[in-house]
This record gives sequence, structure tokens and C-alpha cells, in this order.
Amino acid sequence: MNTTKEIKIAAFNYELPDERIAKFPLSKRDESKLLIYNKGNISQDLFHSLPNYLPQDSLMIFNNTKVIQARMHFHKETGALIEVFCLEPAAPSDYALSFQQTKKCSWLCMIGHLKKWKEGALKRELQVKDKTILLSATRGQCKGNSHWVDFEWNDTSITFADILEVFGELPIPPYLNRKTEESDKKSYQTVYSKIKGSVAAPTAGLHFTKRVLEALSKKNIDCEEVTLHVGAGTFKPVKSEKIEDHPMHTEHIVVSKTIIQKVMQHHGSIIAVGTTSVRTLESLYYLGSLLLQQPDLEEEQLHVSQWQPYEDSIAPTAIEALQAILDYLDQHQLYLLKASTQIIIAPGYTYKIVQIMVTNFHQPKSTLLLLVSAFLKGDWKKIYNFALKNNFRFLSYGDSSLLIP
Repeated sequence: MNTTKEIKIAAFNYELPDERIAKFPLSKRDESKLLIYNKGNISQDLFHSLPNYLPQDSLMIFNNTKVIQARMHFHKETGALIEVFCLEPAAPSDYALSFQQTKKCSWLCMIGHLKKWKEGALKRELQVKDKTILLSATRGQCKGNSHWVDFEWNDTSITFADILEVFGELPIPPYLNRKTEESDKKSYQTVYSKIKGSVAAPTAGLHFTKRVLEALSKKNIDCEEVTLHVGAGTFKPVKSEKIEDHPMHTEHIVVSKTIIQKVMQHHGSIIAVGTTSVRTLESLYYLGSLLLQQPDLEEEQLHVSQWQPYEDSIAPTAIEALQAILDYLDQHQLYLLKASTQIIIAPGYTYKIVQIMVTNFHQPKSTLLLLVSAFLKGDWKKIYNFALKNNFRFLSYGDSSLLIP
């Protein structure tokens, strides 16, 4: 039996014709198709019927992150076009603080046409709130696949959030093979998005509408929110033969004390909307496990490493792990748990918190497909074959599935 690290990604490939990738969403979000996988049996319906298939008195967890207009274009004096794609804040490193900055801030960015930007500042004149400002971007050191970029502008009444709102472009997924359109500004956000910070939408949530949320409420399903800011790494295909050699990207999570208490109260009936909510909830278990071993950790040390789930020497119950987080928050007089995670969920992983999942159909050879396979004990092909045969639409703007193992 192979260990998780030795899993070959080639086993998670499937044929996805380009015409099956949804280039645009449906005009009515909740009219999308819903595949229902219930203990091995597969059926289909429309998404607005989702509440009919869920157990009463469950807790449903959504990711309330909001996609930012993270892609900026500058022209050098030579005419060369340089793309600067903001990935995560560097100074200050807190998302909310960075968006509130006036005059300057620094981000880790991906840079398009990097070879054409050897040195010097890129400058762009902008109209923001009826004011003309000059924005400059200066490149710093390289950090892995990203670069430190210092942004400066000459008006203390203008925030970085204001600048992105005017100058930035919404970064739709590269596999859509089209330019961002005005309609994407609305359709590529969930109806409950609130906390700015993602460069990709938590797409399982794109199907929810007011009427679906009201139907959930009528069924006494408690709906709560966590925050995981989705990074560009979510689109990164696994290029290594074995998953052991694939480095997972770090993502930042924020979970309130109230949510952790609710997860404990509803233990055994947790529904996660999307793989980002799954990763957040499952990371909670390993953060608690970490705190049981090292209760004196500083907040910036609260991090789930990629392979921690497969190497942990202790195995507390989910309740014990969650209680350890509550104790930590009480001890430090904190209401919000702020942490980071690199968790990779792949076959061999045992789910600790999530019992039911709502998720879209993912790219071949992706870590998200590994996550689904682990949830369904390897039964993912049955679902994907059904979806392909029954004209389901795939990827970010595509249809979705309800998975009950």
C-alpha cells in the first residue's frame, strides 16, 4: 500500500474537453445542476433543491472571502506592458490593514513580462475619487515564485483599497481563456462575500442565492462563515510525478470563537461549502493538536504544515482539539483565531470535522481532486464519469455536487 506522499498524480487524470468548461455562469445562479452523491448512489437535480437533501439541524459553513481586483497593468516608458498581480500583503501583512494604508504599502506579487522590468519604478497616473494621483511600483527581492513590490502614491486621503477598486482588474481563472468582463465583477463573487483578500473565488458558493439561503433557514440549518483568502496557488497544477514533491501554497484563515463553539455543538453534522471551507475546518483540528503539544505558541506560529496530518504523533478527539483552541483564545483574550495553513488533503487522510461537502467539479491532476477522493474513499471517478455523460458544466463557473460519503 502506497503512503500518501507516494501517490502518483497521473491516477487523478481524466479527459476534460474544452467545451465542458463553463466560460460564463448561468444567468440564474441556483438553476445550475446539482449532482447528489449519497453513500455511493448518484442522482441529479437543480441547485435550488439543495436544502431538500440536507439533514435538519446541521451546521453549514461558508467562506465569506471577497475577491479583490488584484491584477494591475503598467506601461514602461519603452511601451512594454508589465502585469503586477497582488497575491498577499507583505508590509503590513494583515489584509485589512494593508487595504486601509494611505501613501504606501508592500505586497508579494506575481509579475508578468518580468524580463522587461529589470529596474526602476513603474508609474501610472490615476483618477481616484475625483483626484489625480501618481502610483508607483518598485520591485524588491524575489520570494519563491513571487516578488516583493513596494507601492507608493501621493495622496493621504486615498487608500490602497481605493486604488485597487479603480485600477485593478478582477483575476478570473486562467483556464477560462478570456478577458475579464464587467459582468464578472458581480458573478465571480458569492452573494455573501464580505472580507476582501482572495485572488480567486470560493466557487462552490457561487450557486447560492437568497432563496436557497432562506430555504436552509426554514429547514433549521444553521449557516455560519469562516474566512480563508484563496491564493493563486489554487490553480497550480501538480507537475511532479508524486504528490510528495508538490509544494502546497500557504493560505490565511480567520475563524471566530463563536464558530469554533458552534462546530463543537454540531459535531457530527458539519456541512462545508467548498474546498476552502473544508481546508479551514480540517486545519482547525491540527491547530488544536499543535496547541495541545505546544500551548505557549505565539499567534504567528499558528500554522498547519503540509504534511502535519500524516506525521502528528498525537491524535486527540475533534472536541479536545477545538477546546485547545478555545483555551488559547481565552488565555490571550482573543475573539478571532488568525492562522495559516498549507494542509494537503489526499487519499490516506482521515476527515476530522467535515461530514458533508458541497463542491464544484475540479481540474484534472489537481490537489482539489485529491481532496475529493480522500472524502469519498477513492470513489471520485464514478462521479466525474456521471457528470461528463450527463452534460454537467465544469470548473469555476460550472455546476456543483453534494457529497455525502
